[in-house]
Amino acid sequence: MLTPLWSPSAEQIAASRMLDFMHYVNVQTEGTPEQQYKALHDWSVANKEQFWLSIWRYFDVIGRMPEHGPVLLHGNKMPGAEWFPGAQLNFAENLLRYRDTRPALVFTNEHQERTEITYGELYLQVAKVAEALKQNGVVAGDRVAGMLPNCIETIVAMLATTSLGAVWSSCSPDFGVQGVLDRFGQIEPKVLFTVNGYYYNGKTIDIGDKVAAIHAQLPTVETLVVVPFASLSVSNEITNATLWADYCDNTATNITFVPRQFNDPLYIMFSSGTTGVPKCIVHGIGGTLLQHLKEHALHTDLRRDDTLFYFTTCGWMMWNWLVSGLALGARLALFDGSPFYPNEHAMADLIDKEDITVFGTSAKYLSALEKSGAKPRETHALTTLRTLLTTGSVLAPESFDYVYRDIKADLCLSSISGGTDIVSCFALGNPILPVYRGQLQCKGLGLAVNVYNENGNAVTGEKGELVCEQSFPCMPTGFWHDKNGERYFNAYFNRFPNIWAHGDYAELTAQGGVIIYGRSDAVLNPGGVRIGTAEIYRQVEKVDAVLESIAVGQKWQDDERVVLFVRLRDGLTLTEELTTTIKKTIRANATPRHVPAVIAQVKDIPRTISGKIVELAVRQVIHGETVKNTDALANPEALQYFANRTELST
Repeated sequence: MLTPLWSPSAEQIAASRMLDFMHYVNVQTEGTPEQQYKALHDWSVANKEQFWLSIWRYFDVIGRMPEHGPVLLHGNKMPGAEWFPGAQLNFAENLLRYRDTRPALVFTNEHQERTEITYGELYLQVAKVAEALKQNGVVAGDRVAGMLPNCIETIVAMLATTSLGAVWSSCSPDFGVQGVLDRFGQIEPKVLFTVNGYYYNGKTIDIGDKVAAIHAQLPTVETLVVVPFASLSVSNEITNATLWADYCDNTATNITFVPRQFNDPLYIMFSSGTTGVPKCIVHGIGGTLLQHLKEHALHTDLRRDDTLFYFTTCGWMMWNWLVSGLALGARLALFDGSPFYPNEHAMADLIDKEDITVFGTSAKYLSALEKSGAKPRETHALTTLRTLLTTGSVLAPESFDYVYRDIKADLCLSSISGGTDIVSCFALGNPILPVYRGQLQCKGLGLAVNVYNENGNAVTGEKGELVCEQSFPCMPTGFWHDKNGERYFNAYFNRFPNIWAHGDYAELTAQGGVIIYGRSDAVLNPGGVRIGTAEIYRQVEKVDAVLESIAVGQKWQDDERVVLFVRLRDGLTLTEELTTTIKKTIRANATPRHVPAVIAQVKDIPRTISGKIVELAVRQVIHGETVKNTDALANPEALQYFANRTELST
């Protein structure tokens, strides 16, 4: 029997919103917390219409629901189900329901410059920008885009946009020109918000020439608004622009929220774009709101007196997820820059300084923090920290050990997994459940999550495809410019009929948790045995000399062999001895099938701008294929290290 790394106290369980919701929907609360949650999850899936209606009512969503209308039409069709037909609401109105003097947003940058505003001040700032957008002719359905850092103005611009019923889309200012055009060029925004520059790792990056080049190639943009974010003058390259302060209508003090249909578009988000032009994923207003309320309040136990932080850029879905914390009246802590500047203590310093209670980050950050030798438990108080969230890639079991050993012992470590596809999670945390090493705590409420083997049969304790067997409100409403829905269907529904196939290689555990082994399209297949890349990474990164690694399959002698590339600590070289150590570590802790046929050293590993390593791009390079869209990468120059490697010819 597995021993949990952490379990909530009886007092924590009794005070949780999860337990309160169980009482609200009158689901039995006898037995262990695991039994209680299973009963609630089973009920939420078996009674999906009642469940999602209960979420609307429990959180007192501001909107209008038809008195006798159905909650769901065509409920057994995927795609094709329609949630809450006839319901109307406004996203921004629900995020701005609090307008008091309690703090709403606090922003800090690398230079420790700090700005904090209250909920009342946030409402007024949104009113000023909403009125300016209205004068710009922005109406419901129009697109407004932001190439912005994770700062207060970005949230203000998004709320102003959605208050009018318009559609928001964003990316971070470190995207290249073509990367931005590949995204915003497809959705044809009427207004573009941007900055003059940004800070990263102690450097000030001027993006004036980039902004000018992008503006020149987005003919639909009628107004360019520049936020003077970095300590730079606004470049002469940027012409026909309006400064943020001049754009705001300072006479406005009130917002007229435009009601919209439940499934009208709220956000347009983008796939990584590493295999071609990014797909434009359209997310509806109501489904996003209900799903985020559920995840924040029930699965994360977020409350008004909490401070929620997520290390994210505006090009990653976790920014959209973070911002929804306003709907519960929480205080959001925003940060833009490197999490390791000026040193490895930067984020722990922020936790103590801002009394952060829920801290979110990536699995990669925790791995890098451990490699740096940091032990925040010994150097920081972390008194307020209650929950640590992690996503972006698989959190290795060894990172669970690191958190409880060197960060904080009394902490709910919630590894969460979903994606841009649903702007939320399929598996995530739970304040009433224990944390087991290497496992995501539970399946999300209202989501019929399962794992299928290659024959399409549901399995537990075996690896397979992560699927969702029923429709749910936060499914995308479709892809932009996909009139017959063919691209949308092919992305999720063509593998198993009427089933959402998410593209993750996963396993359901006996404890009711979920283990993610990596993306299905990156699964290795030597000798017909399927291996998730995360199974290899967790072993390789035990080796102290290795900072990070990437594993791909190489076509070889009518089969496939595993090739591992490693980035080592500065000054180290891959020797035969180190190669042997890596192979022995993998063999001892996994299986002989996991041991790479070839191990090679590289100076860097390519990753998307949101920080995810790109196995598919590396696989293409080693097979002499062309990587179609290098603008989707943060460091496309890293691909050169994988081309024409002599190690791969023998």
